[in-house]
Amino acid sequence: MKRENILTGSPWEDKMGYCRAVRIGNIIEVSGTVAIVDGDKVKADDAYAQTYNILERVEKVLEDLNVGMKDVIRTRIFTTNISTFEEVARAHSAFFKDVKPTTGFYEISKLVAPEYLVEIEFTAVVQ
Repeated sequence: MKRENILTGSPWEDKMGYCRAVRIGNIIEVSGTVAIVDGDKVKADDAYAQTYNILERVEKVLEDLNVGMKDVIRTRIFTTNISTFEEVARAHSAFFKDVKPTTGFYEISKLVAPEYLVEIEFTAVVQ
C-alpha cells in the first residue's frame, strides 16, 4: 500500500523527524497536536479554546485528505490538568457529538511547553 505523509511546514517536522499525519490505505493517523496559543483567541489558561483550536486544525488536515471528522474512530486526549475535563469534553463534543469516536482522557505531568494544556492524537478510517 502507498504511504502518504502529510507535512504542515512546522520546523519540528524536520527537527524531530515526524509529520502531522500519515495515510496508508484507508487508515490515517494524526500526530499529537497542540493548540496555537496566541494570547488573544487561544490563551495558555483556556483548555476549551485550546481543545477547540486543535480540533479545527485537525479538521483542516483531514479535509486536505478528502476525509472528515466523521471518519475519526479514536481520539487520545492528554492534559496537564485533569480538572479541565468539562471544558475539554465540551469542545470535543462540538465536533464529535454525533460521531462518537472511542477516546481516552489522560493527565500527564507536562507537555512540550508550559502554555499547552491539551494535546490530542487522532485515528481515522476512510469508509
